[in-house]
Amino acid sequence: MLFFGILIFYITCLWMRRRDVYDLHHAILGLLYSVLITGVITDAIKDAVGRPRPDFFWRCFPDGKEVYDNVTANVICHGENSVIKEGHKSFPSGHSSCSFAGLGFLSWYLAGKIQAFDRRGHIAKLCVVLFPLLCASLVAISRVDDYWHHWQDVFAGGSLGLIVASFCYLQFFPPPHDANGWGPHAYFQTLADTQSNTPMTRAANPLGVGSSEAEAGYIYTRQPV
Repeated sequence: MLFFGILIFYITCLWMRRRDVYDLHHAILGLLYSVLITGVITDAIKDAVGRPRPDFFWRCFPDGKEVYDNVTANVICHGENSVIKEGHKSFPSGHSSCSFAGLGFLSWYLAGKIQAFDRRGHIAKLCVVLFPLLCASLVAISRVDDYWHHWQDVFAGGSLGLIVASFCYLQFFPPPHDANGWGPHAYFQTLADTQSNTPMTRAANPLGVGSSEAEAGYIYTRQPV
């Protein structure tokens, strides 16, 4: 959960810099949706598949000795029930899926904020965008090194998390390569509604007294990050 708190902290810092209420609200909401949906899907698949972990032998036989049934001559798994039950939750990797869900969403978010796909050839921007994905990949690799998952588990978990993160991001923000990729859909919708209502407001109030909440509290000149 540490990286999840770091993501919230980073997004909050961006909000404090730009005072962008729409962006803060939709960024945190999209991040929460991404992680929660991924977690639910991952747990459902784990229980349905029940693939043994690589260390399942030692979960069944913690002392390394095989115990046989006197009647059927079958091997008896004599480890702790909770440990054995956890040993059947290898596919997909929960750490990998949640890491790619959270850090994948951050990668999309950074790509839109710094306009990484503006076709100006800024390699540094791509490094910033790919860094969260590198961190998520290291988390996934560590699960294989710790002998808790097979490589197929982390690959499936990472793919699941990244797909859900992509859908959740595009639900709240335009694609990063879009000209308006730096802001959420809600801001541009509010801006369009405000502009469409401006002629009616001026006709009813020729002196221009008063303004809408969006004009007073939010509309500003965009500064590059």
